[in-house]
Amino acid sequence: MTVRRDFEEPARCRPDLVIGREELFSDARGQLARGGSVLLHGPAGIGKSTVLRALAAENTGAARTVLRCSATESESHLPFLALADLFGLVLDRVSARLPAAQRTALESALTGRGESTLQRDGLALRLAVLSTLRALAAEGPVLVVADDLQWLDSASAELLGFAARRLGDTPVQMVCAVRTEGQEYDRHLRACPPDTLAVRLGPFSRTQVSALLDHRGYTGLSRSTVRDIHRTSGGNPLFALELGRALAESPTRPRPGEPLPVPTSLRALVLSRLEMLSDDARRTLLVASAGARPTLALLHAAGRDDAEAETAQAAALGLLTTDPEEPALRFAHPLISAALYAEAPAHERRAAHTALSTAASDPIERARHLALATTGTDPEVAARLAEAAALARDRGAPSVAASLGLLAARHTPAGSVPGPDERRLQAAEDAITAGEADLARDIAREVLTRATVPAERVRAWMVVIEAAGQALGEVDAVFPQVLADAGDDPRLLALVHYQLAWRELVVDGDFAKARQEAAHAAELAARGGDRRTELMALAFQSSTETLMGHPDAPATIKRALKEPQDPFVACHHNGVGMARFRWLFMSDRLPEARTAITALLREARRRGMVESEVHFLRFLADTELRAGHCGRALDLARESLRLARDSGIGEGASAMLASLAEASGGDVDRALALAREAADHAEVDGDQMYLSRALAALGYAQLVAGDAAAAVRSLRRVRELEHAMGISDPARGRWHGDLAEALVRIGEPGEAQELINVTRGHALRLDRASVLATLDRAEALVRAARGEHQAAQAQLVSAQDRFGRLGHGLEEARAAFALARLRARGPGPAAYDEAARLFRRCRALPWLRQVDEAVAAGPARAETAHATTPAALDGLASMERQVAALVMEGATNREIAGRLFISVKTVEATLTRVYRKLGIRSRVDIVRLAAGRHTP
Repeated sequence: MTVRRDFEEPARCRPDLVIGREELFSDARGQLARGGSVLLHGPAGIGKSTVLRALAAENTGAARTVLRCSATESESHLPFLALADLFGLVLDRVSARLPAAQRTALESALTGRGESTLQRDGLALRLAVLSTLRALAAEGPVLVVADDLQWLDSASAELLGFAARRLGDTPVQMVCAVRTEGQEYDRHLRACPPDTLAVRLGPFSRTQVSALLDHRGYTGLSRSTVRDIHRTSGGNPLFALELGRALAESPTRPRPGEPLPVPTSLRALVLSRLEMLSDDARRTLLVASAGARPTLALLHAAGRDDAEAETAQAAALGLLTTDPEEPALRFAHPLISAALYAEAPAHERRAAHTALSTAASDPIERARHLALATTGTDPEVAARLAEAAALARDRGAPSVAASLGLLAARHTPAGSVPGPDERRLQAAEDAITAGEADLARDIAREVLTRATVPAERVRAWMVVIEAAGQALGEVDAVFPQVLADAGDDPRLLALVHYQLAWRELVVDGDFAKARQEAAHAAELAARGGDRRTELMALAFQSSTETLMGHPDAPATIKRALKEPQDPFVACHHNGVGMARFRWLFMSDRLPEARTAITALLREARRRGMVESEVHFLRFLADTELRAGHCGRALDLARESLRLARDSGIGEGASAMLASLAEASGGDVDRALALAREAADHAEVDGDQMYLSRALAALGYAQLVAGDAAAAVRSLRRVRELEHAMGISDPARGRWHGDLAEALVRIGEPGEAQELINVTRGHALRLDRASVLATLDRAEALVRAARGEHQAAQAQLVSAQDRFGRLGHGLEEARAAFALARLRARGPGPAAYDEAARLFRRCRALPWLRQVDEAVAAGPARAETAHATTPAALDGLASMERQVAALVMEGATNREIAGRLFISVKTVEATLTRVYRKLGIRSRVDIVRLAAGRHTP
């Protein structure tokens, strides 16, 4: 596709802000910091110019001279134009230093006076460009910034490439951007120095498109709309912005099932090629654009008899891509399909849908096309759509069910049974299941503007409350209204009191009141014959009792597991299956817990229950982490976080678990950032329960990072929060051992012992074997601090053995590490072999690095390895300190990568940040810094 020049730089663009390109921007920045050059490439509108401007802005200060050019297609035939842009303002500074022949040829080329050509003055011009760059570089570093290399006039491209290949160590760097549709950027590298790094910009993810739209002020778009924008734009940021702007400016939104309206600015990008199609071929493509998965067979069934020839014509024009192995027809870009559909007259669209309503083989597709081909209300069409929605729900496609349900409501005549609003509420509930909370909220609030029947009003209020997620404080005003609507109907009151139980837990952090409300909701539901709500309330009650350490928890779980069961509740993230998993997990029955949560995750995915999938992924990650499978846990936690961010559901909870996984098996700096993000989410939502979990994760990450004082501050606050909430089961967050260990590190063994004694009482009462082993490991550290080394060693040996038998691999390794530190008497790594082996088995990379530091520090300094770090490095992040320390030891980048289990590219990028923070330029400066700080 060809993009007009005026669409390449959207308004309000900040050149210093790069959204969605952080990793590749870091790679490019590192390349420039090493003295290299960068070529950005990718398709039109992908954001090359934005990244180019940001890189140029960041590196302009370090350059003595900045040369810029930006070519255009209309001027690409003018020779030497780019050269004039680059050198026109600086030639006077260096012309006196050029040989006469070179000066004359260059001046003639740049000014147009004379008849300088590459054929006649080729060598003189080539040497003149090279000499000019060298003369400018003699005054200081030179940065060449060139956008749209594909439009560079051939003469300038040839001269620039000649000079670039011969600059050698001359301090001239280039930052260039070129439009490419595939990987064909090689020929453009000829205009760049030999050490140029080619960086391809790919499409944005849905999360990145959402962030971009938010940044540009398009914040009123629902998540389902953002999903459609991402799909239609193909992840192209320019196209996404244009679609977002069109939607924001449009007085009406597209109806359910309809594609997004494509603005004129984007239609123009593809309509020129569409105009080259025959009328019949264009109508065939319109049918294909209306179909969900068009094939030649489908087009034939829809009456397009010459589909083969017509689609071949479209493929020849680059509108379709064909694959002999794949029967489905694919448009070269989703925007082509959307623009074609948007451009077609309404009667032609309806004709296409009418043909597809009988040609499509899938009943859901037939119903959708029938709806889009029909105008006005039609009870028969509405019934077919409702049946299709139920089928989609059974297939595990609640988002499709919601869309079909809205179509059914639109075609349902007033006064029908079920009525249009009842069908809208079912669509809203499907949207909640699909993770589209904002769509569900909008539907429910629309229904509330006219609903008078109490059951419908309460049902709509339930959607509003569910859509609030963890931010229940934001809907506090709803509860008096919904209680009034419920009247004295036990079925309706059960729904309200179930939500009030959640409010007590999340907003007030009062477990006792939450438990009472849940029990009351279960009683009301049983009286009203609402088994689903009764089971949900019992599941909530049992989970609350489990977290409180209440003795009734097992009995309540048994009540919740009695028949008859409800399939929806069985696999819901707040249902009975989840309550049973939590009890197994906290009771140290990890194999059974893993089996239970894996089955729940499988069923949630089958049903398309996005919110449940987010949480089940998180719980499975927590189970793997407890078992010491840190790599597996990290993968699951990251998957949960990606899905949470895409859907806007459970972001704080997923960030919290991802923090724990990163601190155990990934990157500690990222763990700290994620824990703070989770705490911020909980603070904003007013969620006391998850605030304590987030702070516990933060304290653990701070402990792993070596900041014991910060860990103590975070974990003391956790202790205060859980005491206020009435949580007494130490298996809930398992932070107690970390706080005790951190207290010992800062010289507070008395407080640590007091914490251990109190927590041990609860753990003994509830038979929490792994918690007791954790407390023993922490108590051994207290004893060691008091000089009771023999007793401490015996306690650590016992704790390690119990962790091994329980299958808590990471905790077993931590006990072995503590024991090795205590036993270390002489030099050499032998004392740490067991700890290193166990951490390696767990893939606990941050802990392995601590073992390496302890080995390197030697026995005399095993507990204070960080004390040997030069003071100048204290301001660096954890990973930056580790890399700098290994540089001080003389390790190469490849050796550092191997030691820290990271890539060489990551080492290079980290060193670039170290140089910038310390105000130095090379590895040698780090070594000199170390030498200056240490006494011989």
